[in-house]
Amino acid sequence: MTKAKETLVHWLSDVEEHDYPAAASYLTLIYEADRVADIVTRLKHAALIEFKAKDIFRASQLSLLGVSNSHVEKDKKKINKGKGLSPLLLVRDPRSAKVVIADGYHRLCAIYGYDEDALILCKIVSAV
Repeated sequence: MTKAKETLVHWLSDVEEHDYPAAASYLTLIYEADRVADIVTRLKHAALIEFKAKDIFRASQLSLLGVSNSHVEKDKKKINKGKGLSPLLLVRDPRSAKVVIADGYHRLCAIYGYDEDALILCKIVSAV
């Protein structure tokens, strides 16, 4: 019988304020500026919820970044030290039938490396 890998991920009580402009910067590559402003406003007011890491990856259709990525490595160090991570910011895009990771991709990759079933704290809104 194998013992399940158990790494406790600590979360901050809310999204760090600097994550919203980072999300807006990324989202501006995908959507028009007025839509981005609306999405970010709704993200700020959205409730925190949880999804499994593996489900977010499946819904986003993104690849897992390797451990050699410096941002992933930085987040793994935070996890190992028991420091809180900022929740992810997600956007449901019905046009593409995908979830856009507006902010937190590196954090997600770092957590997934420990446990693909880990619950990820996030905020999610629709793009429309």
